[in-house]
Amino acid sequence: MSLAQDSNGASMRSASARAMDNPKNQVQSVAKVFAVLRSFTADHPEQTLAEVASRSGLDRGTAYRLVHTLADLGHLRAVPDTRRFRLTLKCLELGFAALSADDLPGHATPLLKEVVPAHADAASLGVLEQGEVVYLARVEAGLERHGLVRRAGTRIGAYATALGQAMLAWLPVAEQHEHLAAVPRLMLSERTVTDLDALLARLAAVRAQGYAVSDGENAYGLRTVAAPVLDGRGRPIAGISMTIAAGRAPIADFVADAVPQALRIAAELGEGVRLSLGAIGVARGGR
Repeated sequence: MSLAQDSNGASMRSASARAMDNPKNQVQSVAKVFAVLRSFTADHPEQTLAEVASRSGLDRGTAYRLVHTLADLGHLRAVPDTRRFRLTLKCLELGFAALSADDLPGHATPLLKEVVPAHADAASLGVLEQGEVVYLARVEAGLERHGLVRRAGTRIGAYATALGQAMLAWLPVAEQHEHLAAVPRLMLSERTVTDLDALLARLAAVRAQGYAVSDGENAYGLRTVAAPVLDGRGRPIAGISMTIAAGRAPIADFVADAVPQALRIAAELGEGVRLSLGAIGVARGGR
């Protein structure tokens, strides 16, 4: 490269830098949007409008309009029964966060908290591993008297849980067979389904309706609904479940109330994973 070419390149870079620094070339409203989004951090995941205004350096009127606009666009969500807002997984589209399967518990827990105790006595995130559900996260309020322990790391046969059936139903039949054969299928209550053909028929029905329901099949006196978290290929990478004590509501009422919540959480987590994997693929392809 000649000295003239090098000098010309340096001049162009200098001109570009000056253009970037010129306030006339900046859209202030965009800068304000980013200020609002960046005000949400690990230490401040949920904020009131006043807190957003303070942390972003904006006046309250501007913060109010931007927060509600971002909420309407799906990038912020109002935290139920509070005056606070938090980021949603849709922010992954703009590169504000990185989500992988290992991050799911951290992203799922706030969503599970939204539905407990308003819609359920407990809500869980789990994955499928060799015929068992492995619980990754759980939010619970009021099921202690049932003696049901589902802490992170707890394992239970997928065949006997709505959470397990919600994930199994989206696998090819050959893989369903493998998982169902991997663990002893014991009667956990008088309603537990253990017969292979009956279970396969159940999984087909779950797939058709889009969610799983258990009414005392896994534990006496408990009712559960569950939905799968699907990746971009439509394979289950995890599942979401919601459980109540049977005395809280009839099964039909519980299904009508809880299923939309479980599907919403599962869809949001699945979208986040798909966006993250897409971003990772773009990043790798650009290297």
